[in-house]
Amino acid sequence: MAAGAAVPCGGHGVRWTLPLRPPLCLACAVETLGDGSASLVRKKHVLSRLQDALAWQALPVVQLLAPDERVCMHLIGTLFGMLHTVEDSGALDLLVEVLVRLVVELKSEQYLCCILNESQKELCKATTMRSSLPTFALLGKLADAIPGFADLLVVEHSNLVDHLLTGLMYPNEGIKAAVCYLYGKLYSSPVGTERLSAHFEERLCSLFLNTLGCAQTKELQVNCLGLLKELLKSDHFVSILMNNSKTEEETENPDFLEGENPLPLVLKKLLLTRDEMLQAASSHCMAAVLVHSPSRYAPAFIHADVPEFLFECLLCKSEVLIWSVYCCLLLLTEERLFFSKCHTVYGIESLVRSLQDVLRMNNVELHKQGLLLFTEILKRQPMEIKLFTNRGVCIEAIDVLMETVNCPVLEVAVEAVRAVAAFLRKDHLSSPPIPYEELQKLLEAALKRCADLSPPQSSKRHAGDLLFSVSQSQPANRNLGRVPQRQCQFLLNTLESFRNACRLAVEFQGDFMAQENAFTAPNSESKDTLSKFSEFLLRICDSLCIPMVMSYLQRAVSLSVVEVFISTLNILFTVVPNMRNKFSKKLASSSFIRLTLELKARFCSVQSNPILNQTCSSFLCNLCLNLYSATEKRRTSQEEQEMSVLLQKGLPQLNYTIAESLLLLSETPEPFSLDQSLCSHQHCFILLLYFAYTLGDRFVPDAELFLAIRNFLLSAQDRGDCPPPHILRAALYLLAVCQDKGKALDLRSLCTIRRILDNLPDLSSVYVHCPLLLKFFLHYPELMGRFGHQVLQLWFSWGDCKQTEAEEPDFDTSDQLNSASPLLPILKSNSSILLILLDLVCSSSVKVAWKMLMTLRTFLERNEDVLVCDLLRSRFLQILQQLLVESSSATLQANSNLPVLLSLLFLVQLRSKGMRELDSTDFKLLHQVSNLCGKCRPRDTGLLQPSLNFLYWNLHQTTPCSQQRAVAVLLSNVSLLELLQKVLECTWLRSPPSGPAYLSSEDALLCSGWLLVASLLLYQHRYNTEVHQTLSLDLTEVLNAVIFRNKKPVLLLVSIMQFLRAALRQNFSSSLLVIAGQNTAQGATQPQPSSLQDAALHPLATQQVFSLVVSLQNLLVQVQLQKDLLLSQAVVACLETLVEYLYVKNQDVALHVASQPWHRFLLFTLLNGGQKSFLQPEVLRLMTLFVRYQSSNIISQKEISQILQEAAEANLAELPEATCCALHHFLCQIQSSHYQVEPVQSGTIQTLLDRLLGQRTTCIKHQDIVCLGSVAVSLSHIGN
Repeated sequence: MAAGAAVPCGGHGVRWTLPLRPPLCLACAVETLGDGSASLVRKKHVLSRLQDALAWQALPVVQLLAPDERVCMHLIGTLFGMLHTVEDSGALDLLVEVLVRLVVELKSEQYLCCILNESQKELCKATTMRSSLPTFALLGKLADAIPGFADLLVVEHSNLVDHLLTGLMYPNEGIKAAVCYLYGKLYSSPVGTERLSAHFEERLCSLFLNTLGCAQTKELQVNCLGLLKELLKSDHFVSILMNNSKTEEETENPDFLEGENPLPLVLKKLLLTRDEMLQAASSHCMAAVLVHSPSRYAPAFIHADVPEFLFECLLCKSEVLIWSVYCCLLLLTEERLFFSKCHTVYGIESLVRSLQDVLRMNNVELHKQGLLLFTEILKRQPMEIKLFTNRGVCIEAIDVLMETVNCPVLEVAVEAVRAVAAFLRKDHLSSPPIPYEELQKLLEAALKRCADLSPPQSSKRHAGDLLFSVSQSQPANRNLGRVPQRQCQFLLNTLESFRNACRLAVEFQGDFMAQENAFTAPNSESKDTLSKFSEFLLRICDSLCIPMVMSYLQRAVSLSVVEVFISTLNILFTVVPNMRNKFSKKLASSSFIRLTLELKARFCSVQSNPILNQTCSSFLCNLCLNLYSATEKRRTSQEEQEMSVLLQKGLPQLNYTIAESLLLLSETPEPFSLDQSLCSHQHCFILLLYFAYTLGDRFVPDAELFLAIRNFLLSAQDRGDCPPPHILRAALYLLAVCQDKGKALDLRSLCTIRRILDNLPDLSSVYVHCPLLLKFFLHYPELMGRFGHQVLQLWFSWGDCKQTEAEEPDFDTSDQLNSASPLLPILKSNSSILLILLDLVCSSSVKVAWKMLMTLRTFLERNEDVLVCDLLRSRFLQILQQLLVESSSATLQANSNLPVLLSLLFLVQLRSKGMRELDSTDFKLLHQVSNLCGKCRPRDTGLLQPSLNFLYWNLHQTTPCSQQRAVAVLLSNVSLLELLQKVLECTWLRSPPSGPAYLSSEDALLCSGWLLVASLLLYQHRYNTEVHQTLSLDLTEVLNAVIFRNKKPVLLLVSIMQFLRAALRQNFSSSLLVIAGQNTAQGATQPQPSSLQDAALHPLATQQVFSLVVSLQNLLVQVQLQKDLLLSQAVVACLETLVEYLYVKNQDVALHVASQPWHRFLLFTLLNGGQKSFLQPEVLRLMTLFVRYQSSNIISQKEISQILQEAAEANLAELPEATCCALHHFLCQIQSSHYQVEPVQSGTIQTLLDRLLGQRTTCIKHQDIVCLGSVAVSLSHIGN
C-alpha cells in the first residue's frame, strides 16, 4: 500500500485521509511505521508527513485518533518502539518530535503514563546506557512541552530518577547532556524542587558539579548551566552548591577552594572559554548565586579571582554578556573584600573602556546598568586605595560621564549625574595634575542639562517669595506630582554632584600640590588651578545653580533637594575665602534668610526633619557670621565668638513662622526663671532680621517690626536686663530703618533707650554706619542732646576704621561727598546740628575734621535759602580765636583743618547777597584772619588762599562806611602788608610754564594777592586811610608781566592789569605804593626816548607805553579767539585807564595812542568774530573811548549810525548787563562830546537812554563776587 496514494487504498476509507498535499492516509502511515520490512527511508518520509500533519492539520489528526483509544495506543507504542530500534539520528529526532507533538495534541494523561511506563521498562531492560539516550531525550522534550509532565514523573514515577543518576555517571556527554536537560526541567517545577531536594543534596550535587567541571561539549555545558540556573533559584540549593556548611575560615581559604573545585572555580573555568554565550551564562549564574546573599557568597568568587576575569569579559561586543557581567560585578561591590583585593583598581580601565563602547550601542538598559556599576565602585572604593592610578583613565572616565550626562534619554542622564557625584572625591582625583578644566566642563554640562529640564522662572523673584508660591497647607511632597519624578531625581543628583565638587575644592585647599598643578610652564598662567576651579564653582552657582533650584521650588518643595541645596551653599562659603563676604551679601540680599526661616518653620517644627533643621541652622549661622565680618568694621573676636555661640544654640530651636517670631519679641520671661531659651530665641531672631535688613530684605512689615522691637527694649528694661551690644546694635538699627513707617517713639520709649545707652561704656559698640540710624538719633531732641556729638563723631570717623587689610587708606573727594550727602537733608531740617559739627571740628582728628568741614561746605553751597550765616560767624570767631591763642605760626601752618575752615568762613560770607553792613563779629573775624595771614609764609597757599578771599570780600561786598573801617583794619596790620609784599614778589620769581598755562595753587594765590593790593590801593586813596607799611614794586616788572606775558594764566594777567589800573588812576603817587627805579640793564638795551616825553609820562617811558598798548591790542584779539569776557573787560578797562593817564600827563601822546590806525583794524577783527555785532561790551567800550578822544580816523558817523540802528532794533531786556552798561556809556559819551548827529538820531539816543534807565531799575542784581577756580573776583571791580 502506498503511503501517499491519492485515492483510498487498503480499504481504509476516505475518513482516514488527511487534507495535505498530496493527501496522506493516516491508517496507511501507521501501518507503514509498524511494518518491519519497510525501509528506513520510507519510514522517515512517513514521519516527515506526520510531522507536517501535526504541525498544520493537528485538529483533523486528533479527530481521527481520539475516538479510538486502541489506535492511539498502537501508534504511540509503534513510535516508542522505533526509538529503540532505529539508529539513524535524523530519524530519532523525527520520532521524538512526532511523539511529543502527538501526546501534546491528544491531551490525555493516560498516554503520558503509558510513555512513562514504557520508559521505565526500557531503562530497566537496557543492556547498555547508550540505548537509553532516546528515552532521556524523549522525557526531556515531554517535560519541556507539557507543564505537568515533570510533576507526574517525580510524583508517580520517581524510580526513573535513579536511572538519571546512572546516565549522569555514564562516560558519554550526549547522554549526560540529555540527563541534565531533563534534570533542569524537573527542578524548574516547584513540586520537583521539593521532592528532589534530598536527592540533590545526598546524591546529585557533587556528581553534577563534577559533570559541569569536566564537560567538554557545548551541548553538555549549556544543559548543565541550564540545570544550574534552575537550581540557583533556591536558596537551599545555592547553599549546598556553595558548600555553605563549611566554616567561614575554610570558605575564605583559597587553598581549600582550589582543592574542592567548588562552583566558583567551575564558573571561572567557563569564563576562560572564548564562547561569549557560555561566558554570559556563567556570569549570569554567578549573579544568581550572589543575589541570594552577597555577603555570604561573594568572598568565594573574590578569592577565586573571578572579578579579574569578569572585567576582562567587558571588552567583548556581546550586549548579553556585558549585561550579565555588569550584574555580577554590581553584586560583588557589596562585599568590601572586592575592593580590598584591588580588583577595582585592576578592572577600572576595562570598565571605562566598556562604557565607551556601550554608549555606541542602542541599548538604554545597558547604559543604565553600566553607569550603576560605575557609580557603586566610585562610591564604595576605600579612600586608602587609589582607584585611578593612571591620569589618562581618569580623563577617559570624565569623557564618559560628560557623554552620558548629555544623553537625550533622561533615565541614562539621571544615572550619569549619580556617577558624577560619586566621582567627585578627593581620593579619586588626588593624583596631580588634577584635571580642573575637565571637571569644570563636566559640572557645567550637568547643571545646564538639569536647567534645560526646568522651565524658566516666570519673573525675577526673591528666594523668600518662591517658597510662598507653593501652598503652605499641603504636606511636604504633595506637589511633586506636578514635577516628574525623574526630573526631581535628576535635580537631586546634580545638586549632590555640585556639593561634592565644592567639598573637593575645600579639601584641596590644604594640599599644596593640588593648588598649583606641577605641569605648568614657568611664567605662564594655567587654567588648571584650584583658584580658577573655585571661582568657577562660585560663579556657576550664582548664574545657574541657584536660579535652577529657585525655578524648581516654584513648583514643588522636595526636602532632599532643599537639604542638599542649603548644605551646598553652606560649603560655598569656604570655597573662595576672599569672596565669602561678597557671596554672603548676595545671598542675604536675595532673601535667603527669609527662605531658610520659612523652610525651618514649615518642615522642622515639632522636632521633625532634624537633618534639614541642622543644615538650615548651620547655614544661617555661617551666613550671619560672614555678614558680621563683612558689615561690622569695628568687630571684635570676643563679640564674634559670643554671636557664634548664641546662633549655634538658638537657631536649631527657632522654628517659628515670621508672625510667631514677632509675637515672641514682645513676650517677657517669667520672673526668676532659669530658662534662657526665650531670650535666646529673641536675640537670634533680631540678629537675623538685622542682617536681612542691612542687605535690603525687608520681609516684615515695618510698622509691626517697629512696635515689636520697641516692646522688646521696654521688656528688657523692665526686667533690668541689658541686651549684649551686638543685639542692642541690631535692635537700634531696626528701629531706625522702620521709624518712618511706625509711630514716633513716646517719652517712655526714648527714656528707656537713653538709659540703656547710658549704661554702655562706649556708644561705638552699638553704632551702625547708616543714614537712617544717624537720622534716628538726630530726629529726637532727647537723643540728639545726649548722643548727638558722639553719633556725628562716629559718622565722620567711620572712614578711618572702615579700611580692611586689603585696602589702602585713601580719603578723596568722593568719600567726602558720600559722607556729606545723607547728612544734608538732616542739616536742612535742623540747623542746630551745624553748631555741633563746628564744635567737633576742633576736637576731631585731621581727617574727621576735614570731612566735617567739607560737609558744611557742601551744605552751604547747595542750600542757599537757609539763613545760617549769623549762627555760624560767631562760632567761627570763637574757633579762630582759640586756634590763634593756642597755636604758634608753625602749628598753624601744619594744621590741615584750618584751610577748609577758612574756606567755609569765606563761603558763609559769600552767601550774603548784595552790600551788607559789617557788624562787630565781622570786624573781629577780619582782624583774626588778617593776623592769621601775617603769621603765614607765601608758600602756605592752603591757608592764604581762603584768607585773602575773605579779606577781598570784606572790601567789596559792604557799604562805604564799613568799607572805610575794613581798609583801616587791614592797612594797620604791618605783618599782612609784609606778606603781600612777599607774595607779589613771587610773581617775578616763578619760571614760565613749559606747557599750556593753567591756574595752579601758587598762581591762584598770586591772583588773590594782586587783586587785594589793587583794592587796597583804590580804597586807601578814596578814604585817605593812614598807612603804616608801604609796598614797593618795580614798575618795569609789572609792565613786562603784561607786555610779554610768558604763558601766564589769564586770571593772573587780569589781576596784574587790575593793579596797574589802580596805580595809573593815582598817577603812581599812592602813599601805600613805592615805585622802584627802572631796570638799568634792560633800559640800556632799549632806545632812549626824548627826555621831554619821558619826563612828562614819568614813571612810565614812552616806549613802555607803546609796548603796553600793542600788548593790550593783542590781548583783545586773543579774547576774540578764547571768548573770555573777564579778560576782555580787564583789557579794555586797562586801556581806558592808560589813555586817561596819558591825557593828564601828555595830551599829544594820549591822542596819538587813541588815534592809532591799528585800533580800526582791531575793531573790524572784533566785529568779524562769532557775534558779528556792535552790541558787544568790549566793542562798545572801545567806541566810547574813541568818541571821547575824537578819534575820527577810527570811528566814523557811519559806525555810530549802525550802532544806533542795531540798538534801536534790539530787545534791550535780553542783553547782558555788561552790554547794557557799555551801551549806556557810549550814548552818554555821544551826547556830551558834541558829535554831529541828525535830529532823528538824537531822538533815538534819548529814547535808548530812557529805555536803558528803566532797564537798570528792573534788572536783577547778580552775584558780584564769584569764584574762578579758588580765587574770589569782584566783577564790578574788574569791569568798572
